[in-house]
Amino acid sequence: MSTLPAVTNLQAFEAVARRRSFALAASELHLTASAISHQVSRLEAHLGVRLFERSAHGVRLSAAGDLYLSKVGGALLAIASASDDLRQGVSNSLYVHSAPSIASLWLMSRLRGFSQAYPDISLNLSAAHTPSDFALGQSDIDIRYGIPNWPDLVVEPLFEERIVPLASPAFIRQHGLKRVGQLSAVKLIQSNVSVVQWSDWFEQYSDKRAPDWFAIRFDRAQMSLDAATQGLGVALESSTIAARHIAERKLKPVFGLDQAVKVKAHFAVYPPRHAKRPSVKAFLEWIHAEASRG
Repeated sequence: MSTLPAVTNLQAFEAVARRRSFALAASELHLTASAISHQVSRLEAHLGVRLFERSAHGVRLSAAGDLYLSKVGGALLAIASASDDLRQGVSNSLYVHSAPSIASLWLMSRLRGFSQAYPDISLNLSAAHTPSDFALGQSDIDIRYGIPNWPDLVVEPLFEERIVPLASPAFIRQHGLKRVGQLSAVKLIQSNVSVVQWSDWFEQYSDKRAPDWFAIRFDRAQMSLDAATQGLGVALESSTIAARHIAERKLKPVFGLDQAVKVKAHFAVYPPRHAKRPSVKAFLEWIHAEASRG
């Protein structure tokens, strides 16, 4: 293993990156700004790259610094959380990382059930589009979205989803949406990171091509769904992830659930060595039971 940077240097880097200021980072870590600057410089020398762009207007992350923060930030948080757990006598901790949309729209509303079923497990949940780096010890389990191409990891699909056009009831009434052909006359909301795109849906259910231009684009399912509830257009999203919106009648499948592209795109992912951990076993058993309920 290559020589690891000093933890104090990493802490200084993370604090400056988060606060965008050497002075504020110094105040947070109870050091002088000069000490923080020296620690960051030593880290840059160790890595052989410049982590910050310094100017009269302050500091900002360089491209290399931004990439490095995405890798080490979660590891530092995991170390801090693990240390807090030990200080507080918590011996059975579970660190779960998740894609943002499933975390906020599906997982969060179910966590009370997990807490009640396993009151002795201290659950730590984080969410980001960037997958967790197991080599850095950032998590025990990662709930990932996408095409499952993660070598050397155990990959377990959670559920099969129906990807359908969704719109607010008012939008459907306003535009009299009853036929697929009418979609060409209304605004369609594009989800840039979705596994299933409008072109996939049109290919299966229409003799027309999907539009090449979209008035609104998002990189989060949450934002696409929120935009659809506001009547900004028709979103193409998972009826599972949008279940709460549908139950509350904020959104409605425009053509029902039958005209759907079916896909498995959410997965519980973890290294084989984690499989023997009791907390991991418990969470996997629980989340698969929840997924089977829809």
